[in-house]
Amino acid sequence: MENNKVNAQIDITKEICPMTFVKTKLKLETMSSGQVLEVTLREGEPLINVPRSVEQEGHKVLDIHREEGDVFKILIERC
Repeated sequence: MENNKVNAQIDITKEICPMTFVKTKLKLETMSSGQVLEVTLREGEPLINVPRSVEQEGHKVLDIHREEGDVFKILIERC
């Protein structure tokens, strides 16, 4: 989604649950409301758990798309 300016990025493709969400949450906590975080992760547990968990925390998942193979990018707006 090009209209969303990405303010920060993290790559959690080498992490395993629950660290995938922990690292995402810690990064979001350093950001201001309305800023967008781009998270690079692998499909499977991280792709299921990270979007669900950030939404439970009150943030907004703007986009999820496949990069290549089993690697995805998620755009999350800090709320």
